[in-house]
Amino acid sequence: MADADVVVLRSKKAKGSKAPKSTKSAKATRTGKRRAPLREIPFKVTNPQRIPAQRYYDQEFYDLEVKYLWPKVWQMAARLEEIPHVGDWVEYKNLGKSAIIVRTKNGVKAFSNSCRHRGVQLASGAGNCKTQGFICPFHGWRYDMEGKNTFVFNRQIFSPEQLDQAELNLLPIRCELWGGCAFINYDKHAAPLLECIEPFARWHDPRHVEKLKVEWWLSAELPTNWKTAMEAFMEGYHVMRSHPQLHAVSIPGTGAYGDDSGGRKRQLNAREWVEAMIINMKMLGEGMAGMVRAHDWDIADDLKQTIALPEDLTEAKMTWMRALNREITDRRRAQGVPMPDLNALPALSPDNYCFPHYFLLPTFGNMSSYRIRPLGPEKCLFELYSLVLYPEDEARPVPKAPIPTPITDPIWPAIPAQDYSNLPLQQLGLHAEGFEFMRLSRSKEGSISNYHRVIDGFLEGRPDDELVIGHQNACAPIDSPVMDDVWEPHPLRSGAHPV
Repeated sequence: MADADVVVLRSKKAKGSKAPKSTKSAKATRTGKRRAPLREIPFKVTNPQRIPAQRYYDQEFYDLEVKYLWPKVWQMAARLEEIPHVGDWVEYKNLGKSAIIVRTKNGVKAFSNSCRHRGVQLASGAGNCKTQGFICPFHGWRYDMEGKNTFVFNRQIFSPEQLDQAELNLLPIRCELWGGCAFINYDKHAAPLLECIEPFARWHDPRHVEKLKVEWWLSAELPTNWKTAMEAFMEGYHVMRSHPQLHAVSIPGTGAYGDDSGGRKRQLNAREWVEAMIINMKMLGEGMAGMVRAHDWDIADDLKQTIALPEDLTEAKMTWMRALNREITDRRRAQGVPMPDLNALPALSPDNYCFPHYFLLPTFGNMSSYRIRPLGPEKCLFELYSLVLYPEDEARPVPKAPIPTPITDPIWPAIPAQDYSNLPLQQLGLHAEGFEFMRLSRSKEGSISNYHRVIDGFLEGRPDDELVIGHQNACAPIDSPVMDDVWEPHPLRSGAHPV
């Protein structure tokens, strides 16, 4: 795909479909009292450190999410590399709605996947419509890639008022692009994409996220609520028990959970610390089959043979990281890879959540990525991508949506397989007699609390300007603390990068 074909949002105005001018900006200062929510909802979060268990299985609560949350949020619908050529299209399905994401001569657009005659779905899977457009399999009505109706069989049998051209064209869905992806929103009045995910986008833009390509892509249907599946990746507290192989090689001095979190008691010297870091890189890379790749730890292995390190451990760590970042940057650039200068990048958490259902996990010039979609109150589709910066002149195959694979299949990397194995047990345990709520760590499991309260805002019908602020606050790095008020602008979301 040519660089010109990829639109990357870096400014305040998102390219793609435009929000109406009446949409209020969350950046404007709000005055006066907040308006009262429109609706009462069941199982509302009233204690930020306690999440009612019924939110993960109750049919009524799930139905409220389907009605009031998902139609009003930006959903990651496709990676642009799935539709590299004019006419390429891919279907995105979620909660009974089907959208067609298509690359036209005028940019990437999205349409409702429904013939304007009697509602038959026009397309399934992926394909190219440049030559024949979309043809309804029922009565043969046709549409071009821009969504315009181009043919109605035997037009004279219809009353003229039934054939108004504007009403015959496919219904457009708002579609805006960022980070190599197409996002859609069914709400015509929602704030622009970049305004909603501004902190998340700004954190990742310097890493050339728009140039990442799919190395591999897996999916699984999990017997768990979509929120349960996501929350396993919002905190690192579970690593000690769920991923003992990672805990055993934790880098000394980096434990976030006290003295027992690093696996070692003795202070290491500089050489030992470097060796421990390389072992951790290899274990993480092998366990994820991505994030850290073999070329990264091979460079680290080479560097440790020649680098001179100061005796002071703090200075040695800084010397090592600067040298490793420089070496990876230089070697990968020499191979034609569009690497950012790793030493010039702001510090960034290795696991970041984009509300409502998307994650990026950046490491060096690579990332893992998650996308989660509900399939029912206690079932979801979990997708895992390995993303890599490849040489810009290297042709890559067009990625195809995977057929869901059981989590017991050995194709799954070890670390996500360990995470997935916990989730069915948790979903069952939520139904236990007397289990009323999850209890959260205020300092490390705050992202779970924060995004749940933002969900409540959508279900209650809070004003759009407050929802934008809540949306921004829900976008957060791993191990974030509980926010006192998710409806007020927060410094982390407006300025600093998350570490």
